[in-house]
Amino acid sequence: QVQLVESGGGLVQAGGSLRLSCAASGKIFRINAMAWYRQAPGKQRELVAAITSGGSTTNYADSVKGRFTISRDNAKNTVYLQMNSLKPEDTAVYLCNADLSAFGAADIKGYWGQGTQVTVSS
Repeated sequence: QVQLVESGGGLVQAGGSLRLSCAASGKIFRINAMAWYRQAPGKQRELVAAITSGGSTTNYADSVKGRFTISRDNAKNTVYLQMNSLKPEDTAVYLCNADLSAFGAADIKGYWGQGTQVTVSS
């Protein structure tokens, strides 16, 4: 059984910062790319940031470039999202995604966390 668990969400004033974490656990053989998505009420889920397995390549949504930083610690099977200069429009549920292969599995699958709420007040 593989689980992704996010933490670090909360309520913050505009201009503030939050750091999200997402830890993968279970019978994991290898984790490839990891990413953060977000979904605001009434809107489609959107990719916020992604990072390759070695951490050498990252990409960001235009709306968060220069404010958010994605990183990962492979020893801990954890991905982070440092969010600075937060704006009210960043308010959403933030979800972690990982492409990984589990022990005993023949293929790579995408796994999702349950999400963590980020609310930015003006």
